[in-house]
Amino acid sequence: MDGAGTVGDNRSWQAVKMRVVEFWLTVLVLFSLLINGKAEVYIVTIEGEPVISYTGGIPGFEATAVESDEKLDATSQLVTSYAQHLEQKHDILLDSLFDRGTYKKLYSYKHLINGFAVHTSPEQAETLRRAPDVKSVERDWKVRRLTTHTPQFLGLPTGVWPTGGGFDKAGEDIIIGFVDSGIFPRHPSFGSLNSEPYGPLPKYRGKCEVDPDTKREFCNGKIIGAQHFAEAAIAAGVFNPSIDFASPMDGDGHGSHTAAIAAGNNGIPVRIHGHEFGKASGMAPRARIAVYKALYRLFGGFIADVVAAIDQAVHDGVDILSLSVGPNSPPTTTKTTYLNPFDATLLGAVKAGVFVAQAAGNGGPFPKTLVSYSPWITSVAAAIDDRRYKNHLYLGNGKILPGIGLSPSTHPNQTYTLVAANDVLLDSSVMKYSPSDCQRPEVLNKNLVEGNVLICGYSFNFVVGTASIKKVSETAKSLGAIGFVLAVENVSPGTKFDPVPVSIPGILITDVTKSMDLIDYYNSSTSRDWTGRVKSFKGTGSIGNGLMPILYKSAPQVALFSARGPNIKDFSFQDADLLKPDILAPGSLIWAAWSPNGTDEPNYVGEGFAMMSGTSMAAPHIAGIAALIKQKHPHWSPAAIKSALLTTSTKLDRAGRPLQAQQYSDTEAMKLVAATPFDYGSGHVNPRSALDPGLIFDAGYEDYIGFLCTTPGIDVHEIRNYTNTPCNYTMGHPSNFNTPSITISHLVKTQTVTRTVTNVAEEETYVITARMQPAVAIEANPPAMTLRPGASRKFTVSLTVRSVTGAYSFGEILMKGSRGHQVRIPVVAMGYWR
Repeated sequence: MDGAGTVGDNRSWQAVKMRVVEFWLTVLVLFSLLINGKAEVYIVTIEGEPVISYTGGIPGFEATAVESDEKLDATSQLVTSYAQHLEQKHDILLDSLFDRGTYKKLYSYKHLINGFAVHTSPEQAETLRRAPDVKSVERDWKVRRLTTHTPQFLGLPTGVWPTGGGFDKAGEDIIIGFVDSGIFPRHPSFGSLNSEPYGPLPKYRGKCEVDPDTKREFCNGKIIGAQHFAEAAIAAGVFNPSIDFASPMDGDGHGSHTAAIAAGNNGIPVRIHGHEFGKASGMAPRARIAVYKALYRLFGGFIADVVAAIDQAVHDGVDILSLSVGPNSPPTTTKTTYLNPFDATLLGAVKAGVFVAQAAGNGGPFPKTLVSYSPWITSVAAAIDDRRYKNHLYLGNGKILPGIGLSPSTHPNQTYTLVAANDVLLDSSVMKYSPSDCQRPEVLNKNLVEGNVLICGYSFNFVVGTASIKKVSETAKSLGAIGFVLAVENVSPGTKFDPVPVSIPGILITDVTKSMDLIDYYNSSTSRDWTGRVKSFKGTGSIGNGLMPILYKSAPQVALFSARGPNIKDFSFQDADLLKPDILAPGSLIWAAWSPNGTDEPNYVGEGFAMMSGTSMAAPHIAGIAALIKQKHPHWSPAAIKSALLTTSTKLDRAGRPLQAQQYSDTEAMKLVAATPFDYGSGHVNPRSALDPGLIFDAGYEDYIGFLCTTPGIDVHEIRNYTNTPCNYTMGHPSNFNTPSITISHLVKTQTVTRTVTNVAEEETYVITARMQPAVAIEANPPAMTLRPGASRKFTVSLTVRSVTGAYSFGEILMKGSRGHQVRIPVVAMGYWR
């Protein structure tokens, strides 16, 4: 045996011993926790500045603070030694309070907030709360996922990519971090073989985990970093490594999908069942992808893991963060929606110059359903773009029933016999399996189905995910059916029907009245004996081609599920003086990469691509477009990038009409209503204009602190706890915060707000006009101003109550430049007599 083998054997024996020791230590910790009462994960913040805001003062440790919007230099010896000092303080505090083995520290947070996550008993959490130097102790809470054609819809190939050197340079050297469910690294959307080689990027300091099963690295030049965070999930006892993967591998599909939307390679054919649904591309196809897996298929994720992932991403040097994740509800532990470990960590990220796009939430179309609240992040609502898929079922009696189904047609000029699943059972005792779902081919008679069209019923099982259209297609195919029809016989409110790609002719009839037409025709043309058994099937039909999309001009529209404002500032749902969502981007029926391991969506199990809907899909559109802006303007702050996106967005659809929003009617059917800023924020993203906005509304860390300190009802001690910053100045009113929108939730008499714009183009004269719905009068001053390149100017907007309506009034400020720039900001106010 050679020496290498011996060393390897010794190492592996050492590793086994270490694992055994670790195992028993973990058992001891868990045992003692059980004795002390039910253990929980707590996030603890303590006295002392994190790396990002430490200005010096501790002997032996020099300042590490960054100026607002300045990148953190994590490689410097100062940063490393101060971070180690903080971690030591965390360990000393825990050791001084508790016996070893009665708790488990999961993470030390050092860069963006100063604190740690610990798995311990409620009694010990109470001891921590009372300990000197401890500022806050919060029980961990859960988060969830906020679940191709869009580059063309957004005008990227013709209007944006050419300005940066073409798609093969779009996003070059910009790093987008994804806090999501991981990535499937071998997908062509993330491949690096067919592209110009990716060189090293010294500014990125992240690492690449190795797949424990295949021993292959997750990175390839395109994917530049890949790590996973699951300590809180493991401590909570919900982590299953065989399903969730103890690695950055995507066990869900969601993470691969969002990464591909923002930064997937250009021109990747979307092929399913032998049909190509066009070519997929990310918004910034040349950007690098850094993966921080903190979401898992079975349970979503935990804030303690998400905060650790964000802290690591900023330390590693990402430029943009894409978060398709949000809390299940406003945090109850803190009074203020903007102040908790999650939002405070994101504030730290923005201070370090990282732009953050977060999904607004999927609780629409109801008001106050947002789960993204803070002024420092860009909250993204979801739009329906101009592509729709439709199909038709042609019956033998001449009726044509509309439906959806991404399927080929049956043979032209030919009709086929219709047979219902319930009429072709092998044995009536199988009724307990709900055979009309067509999920189990073994309970149906192949001789009766073969060569015919199988009719199945769309039951509640499809809504909850225990039945899938994919399985109906597989059942029909295995029985030799020519195709299938799924009929929806009753609809629960809010049920959303998305077209699903299938390999044989298939259609879903979503309109209950049309399903009844089908059932009536089938019953009247089917003869039965006295027991009800079918004697002969005489009903016929054929299925059209559902593969071709129809492009509509009535796009974009706000998707029904997209969360709506007004934004809230506290858990009692008080309205905030801050507009959310910020912007609208495509988020409905988006084709992108999928993980073959992913079972998040049963219709796409084992597939390489999936068509998904959610604000989860909208956020990475904005992250990718922000990367293009960052590439063109590398020194812009996150607020400047956000301003460019918001002030250039559009309130009109393709036909030039005001945007509409999907909403429920009184009968709970879907209708369209005029959309407001509470549906779309500033408007629908317009990437071409965002690259050259003319003016920007800039803001930095001081401004965000000023906003917090000025918001009524926020405890200044709470602000200091989370930001390590005292309230040294006030803005007079939170609506004076320099954001590209104006929101006053409680307008009494007259209120004047101030805004500052900075010219990021050549010298230009702007004419300012203001308009508002009649209940509130509006006036902007000065009416015009000329700005030199780089110059900043203030202007004021006065709002006066004319009549009290009990509803918000909407308006806008429009700044028209002499060189063609147009800068628009929404105005939202509700008037009160006092």
